[in-house]
Amino acid sequence: MANGSEFDRRRFLQVTGLAALGGALVACGGGGGGGAPAPTQAAPPGTFTPPSTSLSGALSLLMWSHFVPAHDAWFDPWVKDWGSKVGVAVTVDHINYAELPARTQAEIQAKQGHDLILHIAPVPQYEPSVLDLTDVVTEAEKRHGTQLDLCRRSSVNPTTRKFFAYAPAWVPDPGDYRQSLWAPVGLANGPASWDDLLRGGAEIKRTQGVQLGVGMSQEIDSNMAGRALLWSYGASIQNEAEEVVLNSPETVEAVAFMSRLYQQAMTPEVFSWNAASNNQGLAAGQLSYILNSISAWRTSQETDPETAHDIFFTAPLRGPADARAASHVMYNWIVPNHATNPAAAKEFLLHYTANLDVVAWQSKLYDFPAYPDVVPDLKKWLDADPFGAQPPGKLALLGDAVSWSTNVGYPGTANTAEGEVFATFVIPNMFARAARGEVSAQQAVADAEAQVTPIFDNWRARGLIGTGGR
Repeated sequence: MANGSEFDRRRFLQVTGLAALGGALVACGGGGGGGAPAPTQAAPPGTFTPPSTSLSGALSLLMWSHFVPAHDAWFDPWVKDWGSKVGVAVTVDHINYAELPARTQAEIQAKQGHDLILHIAPVPQYEPSVLDLTDVVTEAEKRHGTQLDLCRRSSVNPTTRKFFAYAPAWVPDPGDYRQSLWAPVGLANGPASWDDLLRGGAEIKRTQGVQLGVGMSQEIDSNMAGRALLWSYGASIQNEAEEVVLNSPETVEAVAFMSRLYQQAMTPEVFSWNAASNNQGLAAGQLSYILNSISAWRTSQETDPETAHDIFFTAPLRGPADARAASHVMYNWIVPNHATNPAAAKEFLLHYTANLDVVAWQSKLYDFPAYPDVVPDLKKWLDADPFGAQPPGKLALLGDAVSWSTNVGYPGTANTAEGEVFATFVIPNMFARAARGEVSAQQAVADAEAQVTPIFDNWRARGLIGTGGR
């Protein structure tokens, strides 16, 4: 990093090198088989508002390869068209999601690179290296109403009051299940609780030879699944005061449950998955249930319609204390300190926000808005999918997804310490160590807190998280 107040580069590259196992995340999206159902209506027309100031020069974007590739086929010419209207030459580079952290870190270290970078999980650990985007949020709210609290809490540091990122969109994380596998065990509507998942998943594995797909590896889906299980037991990494509270009886119970789930309903492959593995396994009939977005199902619509008809969705699983899920994707657009055209970057973000209805459509309802008023037809689309869902209302349960979704760092915010804990995969490693029988649940939790506490202490000493009542 450029200075001592920023996230240690060598350590970050070590852990994000593990994330490179994520491989071709494009496999999570459309497969290009040419069999996608034709939309039943026209796409929204979009809108253009001239920028508030004169723009010029070049604007370079670095972003992930979207899990629904149709989005990128639309996005690249669309952003370049915006650039031609405002006098800015726009270039877009797409890379694998798993490569984004190391690439971003290298550019920050070199103090040169792209003007605007899109991540799909909160990246508060970059706060010292990026511009404050409070002005973008303020203007967006002036134009489109209040930003969802879910997205705000994933992009602002309440201690410094700096928006380290701009979060105009997000993606829900429902359960995805094969109905033909769950109906024979009396759960045709899928599991509603973690106990249902254990009971039904174990019976499916025993009688049908198909395992569950809840990962415990160093990739984003395992990170999100582990947090959902913790929250369902009333456990968390931190409390609202940003104090570490991981080592609790509730966490130990959650870890012990995951061990039982693994022993009765899964196989060792869940310890070495990349972020495409659960999608591929569900579509191939090798997994009965995964925690994911709708992308595996959209893939199957193109490549295997019969499988697509068999995939259904559930709300978050109930636990002893709660039923809550992390967002599957949380967009974090950042403008690094080295950006040469921040004015154009900010104006583009406002243009993007004004067109979130087009974004939702072109992503085939994968992307959800942080400003709901911009996408007034979202519920109508979810109730009657314009992209060929069978039955048409298959996505209706996502209509209230904001009520059961929360941010990384809950019940606090996605602060710098939580960002480092997320990037270093402390939580999936904790679950995996106990599930493999390396240590007891109690020891796995104690060891995880021993990793988490110095991370929080470090960022607290830098003044980037609260004092925790000290």
